[in-house]
Amino acid sequence: MSTDPSTMPVRAMLVLGTRPEAIKLAPLARAMASGTQFDPVVVTTGQHREMLHQMLGMLGIDVRIALDVMRSRQRLSDLTARLVRELGEVLRAQRPDLVVVQGDTTTALAGALAAFYEKIPVAHVEAGLRTGVVDNPFPEELNRTLIGRIARWHFAPTPTAARHLTDEGVAEEQVFTTGNTVIDNLLWVLAEGTGSSAFRTGARACDAELIRRAGPKRILVTLHRRENQGERMRGMGRALTRLAARGDVEIVLPLHKSPAVRDVLLPELEGHRGITLVEPLGYLDFAATLAECDLVLTDSGGIQEEAPSLSKPALVLRTTTERPEAVAAGAARLIGTEPEAIVSNAEQLLDDPVEYRKMAGAGNPFGDGRAAARILAQLAEDFAADVPVGLTASGPYSTA
Repeated sequence: MSTDPSTMPVRAMLVLGTRPEAIKLAPLARAMASGTQFDPVVVTTGQHREMLHQMLGMLGIDVRIALDVMRSRQRLSDLTARLVRELGEVLRAQRPDLVVVQGDTTTALAGALAAFYEKIPVAHVEAGLRTGVVDNPFPEELNRTLIGRIARWHFAPTPTAARHLTDEGVAEEQVFTTGNTVIDNLLWVLAEGTGSSAFRTGARACDAELIRRAGPKRILVTLHRRENQGERMRGMGRALTRLAARGDVEIVLPLHKSPAVRDVLLPELEGHRGITLVEPLGYLDFAATLAECDLVLTDSGGIQEEAPSLSKPALVLRTTTERPEAVAAGAARLIGTEPEAIVSNAEQLLDDPVEYRKMAGAGNPFGDGRAAARILAQLAEDFAADVPVGLTASGPYSTA
């Protein structure tokens, strides 16, 4: 086997710790493993250990290194410190050519920071998302902004996200608009066709004629955001019981593992007719449930991208969103967290087929399912080119 560095595959370490990171990095990991240009080294930190365990093999991710950083009710500062220290040790042992992080989790920030300390360039997938409010969402907005100061490659899902980066001073030649890898994976998973919906009422045709006659009836809800926990989430629970009391809807809510979420939502929702509480769904089952629902209520991030791909209107239960493209397209509404706003917006879509069709047909601004191919093509081109690949291509941290 040749040991000529120019013919060796690029050793790429993909760092992930949460279920959304696994979902969005899976297309990259699969594509890298299927070719000869890259040697993918997948490292899991265990930030969502239980949620990850059920899905990594199904997504085709071969994990090389598994860390165990979580401690019961640990503070963010303790988690961050442990992540940076342990990832630093892994980087020194593995010496990858680049580190790939995704999104805005504590794992992503720690992976980028540890790589920077070891002078290894960073590729940031889903770069450039911004709300403009440093602590909303918390801590994600600060995390992604800090990664934006570290990364060598910024793979933005949309032109708006790319513009955020260049407005902040990132060199244009470091920013690439690719679409979002979550669409790649959603299309791949649905093509597999092996998931089971969590709705109890059985498959129901969801065509335009049905919408005109009956209106959407199935509501998928996801709640977990830190800034919504406590009394605000309790109010959201009361709004869901009011919707369920209509008698013509079924609400499915996969309960997040966080005790702060369960301690609030279980007393509000458990035992209510029309509300089905389930454990966190595996990704195949979640995709099947999303495909079967009529309406999404969420404070999550990725589902704001997935829902428009399947023509599902999404009500975003937050005061800010880093994905304004869906709102601008009309596929989502940013409605805040007040119970009255939740009930009134949901009932409008439940009862007004014209308004429902307008949102359902708004289209998807987040990509065409080829984001991973674009990302890998750019990385392969840059590593093959006769130019230095340092921490950054230009700017204050340039090593070129």
